[in-house]
Amino acid sequence: MATQHDIALTRALAELPGPLPPSGVIHVAVPHTSRFTIVGNHLAQHAELSLVAIGIGVHIQSLPTGTEVGIKALASRFTEGETRIAAALRELEAHGYLSRTRVRLANGRLVTRTVFCNQPGAALRGGKVVTPVPLVAPAPVPAPAPLVAPAPVLVVAAPAPTPPPSPSPEPTPVPEESHPPVRVPSRTAPKAARRPLPRPRELTPELRQTASAILAGLRSHAKELVLSEDDVEALIPGVAAWLERDAHPDTIRHALTTELPQPPKHPAKIVKHRLTVLLPPPLPGAQELAPVRRALVIPLQNCDGCDRAFRATAPGHCRGCRSELTAAAA
Repeated sequence: MATQHDIALTRALAELPGPLPPSGVIHVAVPHTSRFTIVGNHLAQHAELSLVAIGIGVHIQSLPTGTEVGIKALASRFTEGETRIAAALRELEAHGYLSRTRVRLANGRLVTRTVFCNQPGAALRGGKVVTPVPLVAPAPVPAPAPLVAPAPVLVVAAPAPTPPPSPSPEPTPVPEESHPPVRVPSRTAPKAARRPLPRPRELTPELRQTASAILAGLRSHAKELVLSEDDVEALIPGVAAWLERDAHPDTIRHALTTELPQPPKHPAKIVKHRLTVLLPPPLPGAQELAPVRRALVIPLQNCDGCDRAFRATAPGHCRGCRSELTAAAA
C-alpha cells in the first residue's frame, strides 16, 4: 500500500508545471465532503498563541454544542497534563476566543458556561447578533449524476505559478471600551516564605555539644542522613532549641529519621525542615497549670426518724421529720 501511494504521489508531482521548490511544504488539497470544520488563519497562524493553545482551540471549534471542554475532560482526551491545558485555555481567554462564566440554573445549581467564538471581536455587528457558522458541515445533497463522470484528480498546490490567495476580509473592529483588557492570572502562585530554623534562647556549651553529637550520629540510625561538618554546624541551633524544650535525644532522632523519602537528595534540607515544622512547644510550668475547680458534692444520709434518704453533711432528720419535731415541741 505504501509503494502504491508513493508512486501515485510521484506521478502527481511530475505533472505539475514548473519546478518544485527545493524545501518547504507542498500542499496536497483534496476537497472534503463530510465531517470538516472551517478554521480561520487568524487562529491557525496566530503569532502570540502557543501551539498547545492553537491545537486546543481548533479541537474545541470542531466539537458539537454541549460537549464537555473542561480541563479534566481535555486532559482525559490528550496526553498533555492539566497544567498545560489550563494555561492554553487562559491564552484563548486572553485573546477573546474563549469565555468562561459561572451561572446559576433554575434549580439553584452553579455551572460553568463555556462560549467559544471563531472570530473574536466580530460577534456583534451593527447591534445585531451574527448567526454563527455551523461547526459541522451538513450532509451533501445528492445531485443527479453527470453524463460523463470525470476521474478523480489529485490536486497539488504549486508554489511559484499560483498567485497568493486574496486576504480574507478582516472583521469589523469593535471599540476598545466595549472589550476591557483581560488580565491573565499567573501560572504559578507565589510561594510562602520559609520559616527560619528555630534557635534557643541561650546556646550554652552543653547544648552545643549534645546537639552536635545527635546530628553526627544520625547516620547510625539512618544511613541516608550523612551530614557534612558545615551542615552539622548550621543545624546545631535547631537541635538545641528542641533540647531546651526538654525533648529527649531519642525523640529528636525518631523525628529526624523515620519515613524518609527515597532516595533523599538533600539530607541537610530534610533535617532542617523537620527541625522547623515539628518543633514541640515548651513544657508548661506550674504557673500555666490552673487549678481544677471541683464541684462540692453533698453525700446522702438516712433519716433517723423515717429512714428516708436525704442530702446533708451530717446524719440527722430529714426536712419533714424536723418540721414534725418542731411542731410537737411547740
